[in-house]
Amino acid sequence: MPNLKRRHVILGAAATMGALAIGWSAAPQRRRLNTDRPLSVDPGQVALNGWVKVSADGAVTVMMSQAEMGQGVHTGLAMLLADEMDADWARVKLEQSTLDAIYNNQAVLLDSLPFAPSDHGVLKRASQHLLGKLLREVSGLQGTGGSSSLKDQWLPMREAGALARAMLVSAAAEVWEIPVSECRAEDGKVLAASGRSLTFGELAARAARQPLPEEVSLKSPDQFKLIGRPIRRIDNAPKLDGSAVYAIDVLPPGLLYASIAMCPTVGGSVLNFNGEALQAWPGVRKVMAVDPVAGSAIMPGTTSGGVAVIADTPFHAIRALRALEAQWEHGKAAALSSSSIHAALSHALDTQEGKIYLEQGDVTSALKSAAKIVHAEYQVPFLAHATMEPMNCTAQLKDGAATVWAPTQAAGFANKAVAKALGISADKVTINVPYLGGGFGRRYMTDFIVQAALLARETGGAPVQLLWPREQDMAHDYYRPTYLSRCTAGLDRSGALLAWNTTSAGSSMDAPSFLDKSTDGASNSAYAFPNARVSHITVESAIPMGIWRSVAHSQNAFFTESFIDECAAAGQDPVAFRSSLLKDDPRHLRVLQRAAELANWQEPLTPAADGAERARGIAIHGSFGSVVAQVAEVSLTKAQEIRVHRVICVIDCGVAVNPNLIRQQMESAIIFGLSAALHGEITIAQGQVQQSNFHDYRPLRFKECPVIEVSILPSGETPSGVGEPGTPPIAPAVANAVYALNGVRLRRLPLKVA
Repeated sequence: MPNLKRRHVILGAAATMGALAIGWSAAPQRRRLNTDRPLSVDPGQVALNGWVKVSADGAVTVMMSQAEMGQGVHTGLAMLLADEMDADWARVKLEQSTLDAIYNNQAVLLDSLPFAPSDHGVLKRASQHLLGKLLREVSGLQGTGGSSSLKDQWLPMREAGALARAMLVSAAAEVWEIPVSECRAEDGKVLAASGRSLTFGELAARAARQPLPEEVSLKSPDQFKLIGRPIRRIDNAPKLDGSAVYAIDVLPPGLLYASIAMCPTVGGSVLNFNGEALQAWPGVRKVMAVDPVAGSAIMPGTTSGGVAVIADTPFHAIRALRALEAQWEHGKAAALSSSSIHAALSHALDTQEGKIYLEQGDVTSALKSAAKIVHAEYQVPFLAHATMEPMNCTAQLKDGAATVWAPTQAAGFANKAVAKALGISADKVTINVPYLGGGFGRRYMTDFIVQAALLARETGGAPVQLLWPREQDMAHDYYRPTYLSRCTAGLDRSGALLAWNTTSAGSSMDAPSFLDKSTDGASNSAYAFPNARVSHITVESAIPMGIWRSVAHSQNAFFTESFIDECAAAGQDPVAFRSSLLKDDPRHLRVLQRAAELANWQEPLTPAADGAERARGIAIHGSFGSVVAQVAEVSLTKAQEIRVHRVICVIDCGVAVNPNLIRQQMESAIIFGLSAALHGEITIAQGQVQQSNFHDYRPLRFKECPVIEVSILPSGETPSGVGEPGTPPIAPAVANAVYALNGVRLRRLPLKVA
């Protein structure tokens, strides 16, 4: 994204000249309120701003710019607007928005600025304000990721609702010829002190003619009627009765179907294949080569080229591909294996010091004076996203314009990628975003969307739906990187920490430097290390790297929280040791102590039902603005397999907009993280992924799922991340519990005792 790079240069220069940055940011930022183009409306419906429409029957339609992929974000966002508007929740409807700058996800990019989470200084605030103003003018940055949706729209949605309420109240006062102060909104109506009332539907047309208020007061927390309540999700009913539309369910008239077989070697392509023979099969419309699809500056890598079959039905397409005979160009990745990649990481740690991301105090001197030195090396593997809905996309190219139905987390990126692939302008591309069957970061990539667009060019105007078989989905992911981390700590005679030194090696995803978050969760830990150095060595390979749920926090929490536990084992209780390092961070300390309290940390555990001894482990990690602590209770089976019985989870995520959604996401994140901690591993041989489906890339089974208890701490802070912060602490919590159980340190994921 060259435009973003250029703006980063501007921001960096302004930050260097602090007065300039502060002066520039002093000008007020434009409201994220009205779209560049008026919202389309149905008969009897009006738009009061770019976020909300009101129909004559009283229905309130809230525009959704974010992708709903199971996290409940549509419900949470609608609650923000409906509460401030005083809408009748039973009459609230949702509509997926088009692309517009007001829907840009500012929070995910503002959080990427190179400032510590604890930094609340003038320069950080000025830089964020300045970048926010720039992002208001740039199109195409509409995306769902970084656990940022509610954080990003906390104010815009509420302001839009409050302004709509004010316009409706003003309209009612005009009808009744009374002062606005004698009117109030409640449950989809405007009421007068005299007892008269008008519904929002009756007032909608007149309200749309009211001038936009210059200022409006937002509700205080004690006035909230929806925010903070465990309201049921809006998408529950359609998902239960089957009426919810996922991308696979899209059925435009004349739809054709496509399937694809890609070169099994990462980044490879097709040399030749039996296309003429396959095209003669019944139901087959076209058999064609598909070139490799390159990634982007944000997420580089290349999806392998292959052979696609366009047919009348999915059955015909898949059956033809099963008879595919192809010769592949395997490329340089054919020399790669898991062992060679690991050896490269180890060699880098042996021979390089790496880029320093955190340095405070004098680590070298502190280590020399330490009474005890602790060393450890940790390793995490490649991981796939393994969304339940495989990659798919429906595309149509007709009359020089493209219409796309894509389960994408990045509608803006998808728009530009399709335009580029088809050689048309972005305003000729319409992106429709149905429900997503899981995302976890994988659907920020546009490779499968580009493939579908290229296939649509071959159908004479008919729409075509591309569906990757599960085996292709597993073999052609953008994987969570494999990392090695070497850690050294120095302790005094009492067991207090004197020095902390860690160096990791692995991919940086080759992103622009200001988005390189390789040490997230390590270099910006909440622990008050007296002397610390955190470094990273970039070691790239041909394996495509991508954003995986919680990104770098997923590995760095394992490294940091496991090694903190090793340091505590030198003579202190794990909770007490952490508490001493968090004494200046009351938020983290409160979360830690609450988790220990709920887990009865000091009380011995009774044996499991089968008599096996149980033990506890704890971990705490801050990510995406939230703080999560987890206590895992584990035992070992007779076969020495790890069994997790119970997980206590405590989260401080700022204002709890909907406690139901938060609990669901903590449960989801823990299960997702346990799947990786106990089973998850992608291995490479001759440049090819060895796992193919859920039999050899196992998610957690029902019988393995622990009891999960979630506690949400009350807070008045702006809402922060929920979708991802529950994943990082679970692997170290389990590993630490295993050590408490049998004295064995597990330093490699997935966790295996035997």
